[in-house]
This record gives sequence, structure tokens and C-alpha cells, in this order.
Amino acid sequence: MTDVAALRAKMYGEDDLSSIPVFAGGFINYGYWRDIPLDGPISEEQRVESQLALYRLVYADLVGAKVVEVGPGTGVGPGWAFAECLPAELHGVDLHQEQVQRCVERNREAVAASGGRLSFRQGAADALPFGDGVADAVVSVEAAQHFDDLGGFAREAFRVLAPGGRLVVATFFVPHESVVGTLPRMLEPFADGVDREHPVPLFAADLAAAGFGGVGVESIGADVWPGLDAWVAQLGAAEGTWPRRYLTAFRDGLLDYYVVTARKSPHPTDRG
Repeated sequence: MTDVAALRAKMYGEDDLSSIPVFAGGFINYGYWRDIPLDGPISEEQRVESQLALYRLVYADLVGAKVVEVGPGTGVGPGWAFAECLPAELHGVDLHQEQVQRCVERNREAVAASGGRLSFRQGAADALPFGDGVADAVVSVEAAQHFDDLGGFAREAFRVLAPGGRLVVATFFVPHESVVGTLPRMLEPFADGVDREHPVPLFAADLAAAGFGGVGVESIGADVWPGLDAWVAQLGAAEGTWPRRYLTAFRDGLLDYYVVTARKSPHPTDRG
């Protein structure tokens, strides 16, 4: 196991990233803060709501869909989405067995009652443990920054999607190749290699090369980074320390948060 792989395994294994104060309620995402006021104290309930809001954004219009979620965290988000967003099926896949176990334990009753419609299993983003054309949607909420092979993920997502299927990915990317190399000097997770400086135009190109059409890239950073910064400041992170530099990196054009969407052609003989 490489050093980076070992760091990620420890972070999502024995260290349980979801337990640190920057997250709340068992989630592991930076939140979507559009409807949460930032001009006063932020409650833990509001922090949880920001993370739910990011899930709402990703799962919009997936009622009745067969969904594969890549990187389901501890299972809080997909468990909520299964109950509230009403997909026909939801199958989470994570590289780390400890996270898979947390997902199963947290959703034990729902999994048992679902008749196989809700499940969690181990697997890699570039080697998804599903057959061809089995899903209506492949989604990922703040996990793709860890993927070492985004091209492999794009190809696997295309493979498991049925014709007409959708891809929705929400996470942070580098806006352009020209700024790669800057973030490791500012942000600890990039310095140790846990997070990758993936340029979003290259990911869009990976999706097109895999056969997807209608690739869309939407910046939502203005509704992510100020809220996260307000929260970590409230937790005691001093200005200038690395947890406060995400907002600086965003304002300097070095990092942004995106929702990336794409669709597999409804005509099996077409690419895109």
C-alpha cells in the first residue's frame, strides 16, 4: 500500500473522518450553504442542513431511478436520500471496507426492509462491482477529489449506466491546468496527496472521451467556501491557518467547487 493509500485508509478507517468537528451528523462534505445565514452563529443543526442540501442538489430528479453512489461515506447521506428522494434502488460502493461496514450498520433496518433495493459494497471507482447498463444514474458526493484515475471512473460510470443514464458529481476541482502545483503549498490535504489537483476541464474531457454527451460544469463555490470558512472559524481555526485557506484559494482562482453532469445517449449505438 502506498503512503497516500495508507493515509486515506487510516483517515476513513480507524480515524473515522466523519467524527471530526468540521463535519457533523455523520456526514463528510463541506456543505451547500445557499439558504443558511452566515451573519451570526452557526448551529450544528445548520451545519447538518448544509450537508443535506448538497445531497438534495445531487439527487434532484432521481425519483424512481436506479442509482449507484460512488463514495457513500458513512451512509448517512445515501440513507437519507433513499428515504426522502425516493430512488427505486440505491447501491453504494466504497474503496474502504470500514466505510462499507459503517454504511451497513447505520442503515441496517432500511437495508433489511428494502428487499435488496438499498445496499453497500466494497469496490473502486475505476472498477465498479456492477454489470453493464444496470443503473439510471451514477452519483458521487465529495469523493472524486480522491480518485487517482478520473478517466477510469468516467469509463466505468459510462459502462454501468443504461442508455439515457445520468452522471452527477459534486466535489472540488482545480479550475485550470495552469494552477496545478499551487494548492500543496496552501492546503495540507493536497500537500500529503490525500486530495488531488484534478483540473475540471480534464475531467470534462475524460467524460467526453468515455462516450458521454451533454457534459455540464457548474461552479457552486460561492455557496460552499464562505459557509465552510465561517464554520471552521467558529470552531476556532485562526485566520491564515490552512483550514481557512480554502476560501482564499477560491477567491484567488486556484480551487472551486463544482457540480459536473453528463448523460449517456439513449441510443445505444451513439456515443454522447
